[in-house]
Amino acid sequence: MIYPEPTNIWESIQYSPMGLSIAESLWAFPMIETVHVMALVTVIGTILVMDLRMLGKASTNQAVTQVSADTLKWTWLGFVVAAITGTLLFISKASSYMINPYFLTKMGLFVVVGLNMLYFHFVTYKTVDQWDSSASPPQAVKTAAIISLLIWIVIVFCGRAIGFTLGIYY
Repeated sequence: MIYPEPTNIWESIQYSPMGLSIAESLWAFPMIETVHVMALVTVIGTILVMDLRMLGKASTNQAVTQVSADTLKWTWLGFVVAAITGTLLFISKASSYMINPYFLTKMGLFVVVGLNMLYFHFVTYKTVDQWDSSASPPQAVKTAAIISLLIWIVIVFCGRAIGFTLGIYY
């Protein structure tokens, strides 16, 4: 098949050998997407466990630091796999993704959820020794958990919406 000459960086990525091989393969995109979804379920599931503990709604018999120790390695593993597979999916349809408002919103929300996590870990978490074993952590901890949960819900919504709206926006 003959492809047009790329006119921007997104087309250059999409028409790269890797982008074309993923897009043209009968199995590559669905397999990558399946692994991507499984990785995201791992990320969101472990974050849900941690956020529910921070809200005092689950695992209240365990210290927050223990729940974190139990889940964090799985969160990061899932995130790395999701980032790699997400990048591969992006490469195959970069031009379509970059004009899709759901994709752009999802990417923006990753920044916001990352900032929430950084603020929590570098500010709120500094006092963890004072509330680590408390069944009901302080309001600042609960607020961070609520923000996290809400943003992740919208990220999941946007992720699903991307699949239904690719090719609609030109």
